[in-house]
Amino acid sequence: MKKFLINLSLLIALAVALAIWVKLPWPAVVVLAALGALWMAFTRRGRQAASVTGVGVSTLRQRLGSSAVIVIGIAGVVGVLVALLAMGEGYSQTLLKTGNADTAMVMRGASASEVMSVLDHDSIVQVVQTPGIARDAKGQPLASPELVVAANLPLKGGSADDEGSVQLRGVGDEAWAVRPQVKIVEGRKFNPGMRELDVGKGAAQQFAGLVPGHQVRLGSQLWTVVGVFASGDAMDSEVWGDANVVADTYRRGSSRASVVAKLANPQAFDAFKAALAANPQLKVDTDTTLAYYAKQSEGMTTVIRIMGITVGLIMAIGAMFGALNTMFAAVATRAREIATLRAIGFRGLPVVVAVMLETMLLALLGGVIGGALAWLIFNGYGASTLAAGTVGKLSFQLAVTPKLLWTGLKWALAIGFVGGLFPAVRAARLPVTTALREL
Repeated sequence: MKKFLINLSLLIALAVALAIWVKLPWPAVVVLAALGALWMAFTRRGRQAASVTGVGVSTLRQRLGSSAVIVIGIAGVVGVLVALLAMGEGYSQTLLKTGNADTAMVMRGASASEVMSVLDHDSIVQVVQTPGIARDAKGQPLASPELVVAANLPLKGGSADDEGSVQLRGVGDEAWAVRPQVKIVEGRKFNPGMRELDVGKGAAQQFAGLVPGHQVRLGSQLWTVVGVFASGDAMDSEVWGDANVVADTYRRGSSRASVVAKLANPQAFDAFKAALAANPQLKVDTDTTLAYYAKQSEGMTTVIRIMGITVGLIMAIGAMFGALNTMFAAVATRAREIATLRAIGFRGLPVVVAVMLETMLLALLGGVIGGALAWLIFNGYGASTLAAGTVGKLSFQLAVTPKLLWTGLKWALAIGFVGGLFPAVRAARLPVTTALREL
């Protein structure tokens, strides 16, 4: 019964330690490492632990195969985890770069996204005339009524029937003014009233035929691609055409999905939103584009993060068992050595610390290798997915950030901690006489 209670207490302590470890920032980890180093340098038991650790590390060459199991297993866990989380990070960064605090998006009330919003002509006129909107050199408000529809285009590298959905945005001249980050990099802007298209650089990479001078079929009409633009954000995945022509092609009349307005300054947003809310003829929702795209990124980012953590946990369990088996075997082969150390005065704590440090050093090496491989292979790697709140694919690049690399190292050290704890406790509990007699 006593042994059962001790093991139960150990499991509870382990669960608490892992829960704290997950939330621990890197400065706190540095402090813990420094305190551990001081303990090993200036206390008797600490020096004993350092001595035992040194002996264990010096024999790693003799156990190269079994040690490699820990390193390779943990490197795989960290590499896959960081790569999957980098997908969510890249997706989120792309959407967050699309918005800013001095641009507002106005949609029909209770609309979760542009594709669900419909504003009639009278509402658009009143929104554009609302105080707080910046004006150009001619005194005209910098507000862009826009229409968003889905268009099917053949995918690059696919068969003739292999099509994907691209987001077609109907805009006017004002769209270029409210989004100054959108720049033509090839060809020219479309002419108003013409079936001409400017395509985002990301869309041009995904879909066939989106090159200047080429014609594509949208709806029942042929459109001519006249330019390619780049923005470095979600707009790169879109195709732009004249709003009136897009509306005629898709039978949307004079309605639009949203109005994107450039504000006089970020501080003008609250007054602008209040003025729209106070207008009894309008039922609209207003947000900054920064807040709007942040909301759109939350759902997909959460899904990708959950997927990454789930896959990582499954792989981590396998790596933990690999570490446990390896360290149990290492403790068994060193049973006489450990028993001798115990017999000449080494206590159980230094033995526990030594075995765990050895495992965590191997885990740290695996984490560094896995993180480095993830950064080398996946950082900046292009991907695309159907984005929330849109009707087309969003092109983005995976982003392996320092924060994700730190997360990977924390997972590696956690695996090493669990993998070394139970073999270390067994080594410390093993009676000296039993160990010497068995060998």
